Amino acid sequence: MSKLYIVMYHYVRELQKSRYPEIKGLEYALFKQQLAFFNDNFNVVTMEDVIASVETKTGLPDKALLLTFDDGYIDHFTYVFPMLKEYGMQGSFFVPGKVFTEHKLLDVNKIHFLLASSSMDILYGELLKMLNFYRGEEWSYPSNEELIQQYAVANRWDSKETIFFKRMLQVVLPRKLRGMIVDNLFKKYVNVTEEIIAHELYMNYEQMKLMKKDGMYFGIHGYDHYWMNHLSPMKLEDDINKAIKSMDGLIDSNKWVINYPYGSYSDSVIKTLKNRGIVLGLSTDVGVADISLDNRFVLPRLDTNDFPPKSDNYCKM
Repeated sequence: MSKLYIVMYHYVRELQKSRYPEIKGLEYALFKQQLAFFNDNFNVVTMEDVIASVETKTGLPDKALLLTFDDGYIDHFTYVFPMLKEYGMQGSFFVPGKVFTEHKLLDVNKIHFLLASSSMDILYGELLKMLNFYRGEEWSYPSNEELIQQYAVANRWDSKETIFFKRMLQVVLPRKLRGMIVDNLFKKYVNVTEEIIAHELYMNYEQMKLMKKDGMYFGIHGYDHYWMNHLSPMKLEDDINKAIKSMDGLIDSNKWVINYPYGSYSDSVIKTLKNRGIVLGLSTDVGVADISLDNRFVLPRLDTNDFPPKSDNYCKM
């Protein structure tokens, strides 16, 4: 068989007991139920199985399923890892190098904690005001109306306002301005410092080494968690070099898998990565992968919310 269900996870925690219960994640109790469902209804495979299948053009078991975890959260060590060991399953973990080498809070996570700390009505209004305030001689970008028309498009999980807020502060605005706005909003609405959250949020290198020793797989997720298809060739090379170096001891530097930050890729990005040792690439494109037909460098995934106990969406894919 060539069909492969690749499941994507981010936060997995006891949400109601956490500092920010409104953050979008999977409740730990539901994660345990989901693993039980996978154990009974799928064949959970390893990343090595998938690589071998692609390279040798041999099949995978019927209803093959791969578990992937993004961003290197401490949740993955505290909650996910023990449950995977209990079931004898492998997880594939994709960690931005910056979070455990510099212990800095990523912009993507600053935005997550903003969204968990205030209402979208308030944040959306604040952002529109700041866009008007900074628009001028130093910063040139379209009117709010034009930006909203282009970028305020809802997806499967987020409202159009939330998507607009994320896109402006993740990639659309100039990098320096994005940082200024995010930092201003963070200080105003998040009642904990960046340093404290960064210390609490991510796994460290020693924890990842222990997981690898126990059979878990680690791959590349960039260094700074940038939108790779918006980087200059020089900046992309620098980010990948730093990412590979940071993962020394966790990956084979000549043969690795990437999970594109934000699902951001392009033909030129893939071409660059091919020269550095990529063997597989995972995207946020929605679907069931067919490893005999799909581009091996852009395999689609499904979200944890596409499977029981959250939904039966996977049946419709």
